[in-house]
Amino acid sequence: KEEAKKEASGVKVSGAMVKELRDRSRAGILDCQKALKECEGDMDKAMEWLKKKGVAKADKKAGNAAVEGAIGSYVHFNNKLAVLVEVNSETDFVAQNAIFREFVADVAMQIAANPSIIAVSANDVPADVREKEKAVEMGKDDLADKPDAIKEKIVEGRLDKKYKDMSLLPQDFLKEEGKTVEEVLKDRIAKLGENIVIRRFERLTLGEGLEKKDTDFAAGVEKELAKYKKGSEDKPAPEAPKAEEAPKAEEAPKAEEPKEEKPAVQVSAAQVKELRGRSGAGIMDSKKALAESGGDMEKAMDWLKKRGIAKADKKAGNAAVEGVIASYVHFNQKIGVIVEVNSETDFVAQNAIFKEFAADVAMQIAANPEITCVSSDDVPADVKAKEKEIEMGKEDLAGKPDNIKEKIVEGRLKKRFDDFALLSQKWLKDDNKSVEEVLKECIAKLGENLVIRRFSRITLGEGLEKKADDFAAGVEAELAKYR
Repeated sequence: KEEAKKEASGVKVSGAMVKELRDRSRAGILDCQKALKECEGDMDKAMEWLKKKGVAKADKKAGNAAVEGAIGSYVHFNNKLAVLVEVNSETDFVAQNAIFREFVADVAMQIAANPSIIAVSANDVPADVREKEKAVEMGKDDLADKPDAIKEKIVEGRLDKKYKDMSLLPQDFLKEEGKTVEEVLKDRIAKLGENIVIRRFERLTLGEGLEKKDTDFAAGVEKELAKYKKGSEDKPAPEAPKAEEAPKAEEAPKAEEPKEEKPAVQVSAAQVKELRGRSGAGIMDSKKALAESGGDMEKAMDWLKKRGIAKADKKAGNAAVEGVIASYVHFNQKIGVIVEVNSETDFVAQNAIFKEFAADVAMQIAANPEITCVSSDDVPADVKAKEKEIEMGKEDLAGKPDNIKEKIVEGRLKKRFDDFALLSQKWLKDDNKSVEEVLKECIAKLGENLVIRRFSRITLGEGLEKKADDFAAGVEAELAKYR
């Protein structure tokens, strides 16, 4: 009778109402329709009705602080595209859950699959992009004669659609047909019983913004193969057999002329280090080259080149627009790095030595949170100006003349900017070398210019306020879910 009464009341439940309740609760269509009929179209009461029936969990979790979680990465099989994403949960228990970790990995792949995605939600589309898009729409010919109020409404509708296309959450989820990323996110909230937030992501696409020249593929193959042809062109042509000559009268042995001895040159360790850095040659080879060249750096470089020991220096100007994107995510998934390393050709980009170097560089960046740029020249001008201002104002320089002060500050800043730069760091796998020296050794080995172009790093929860938790209470709360 009660059911018949409610049916008779004839509350009209629209498709829009069902959709809104579905978005809030992540319950099924029929459940939402029934809840709205039972509650006479009242959205909040319908939400409560679903919660009481245990159908809706997502909505009540949406305000909880999510400061734990994981960093996920996706690198496409050809190493030309990579994504890092931070997804937060409320507790570390959920962050370790297989369902949560699979979701994080899927989100990273989703972002990689759609290059138009630039923000997590439509609200996150940057202000400068919004202004530019609005200016384009407002200037379109089809709106020229319309009143401003009408024009604004039309543009607003168009932009709303455009911003959704730029956002992750409204996209169709790749692994679950018929659902958006936002819907799948709410499913996971309901399953895991905690608020989950896709916070931010970084994407690198190989060679983005670099000018790539058209190459002759066949010539490229021939050039690459030529490196492995052993000495076929270096061997002198066989000499024609000489006609027999009449035996010559024995000549008296000549007295040996005394060899002109080169003056001994003192070669400093700093010179050896500089030459090594330029050439990628070994310590003894660099030392010998400097001794043979009277300490002249350019002549020593030529000496090494003639002997085939140095390749790096002469490659430094070549365009490097191929390469790979490498990633490193720490085992606890709390820090992730993606880095673009360029080579001249795709042949070298496929080389195991090159790929290992790129992976090592990603790990190097992850290991040192102070690294903010590739070289000290890349430190932003505003950071340089700020650091200089701080140093110039220090008390220990107060009484010194300006020219002396400038020199002291210059030395201090050089050291500080080197600390920010990747190339100046000690190589993790061999702390007798810097990253720059290892880079030059790879250039010498592979015979092409290589460039560490850029990187992105995400550290879990950076900038979020984390509350101190009672660990025992956390364990108890987690176990309670399974009782």
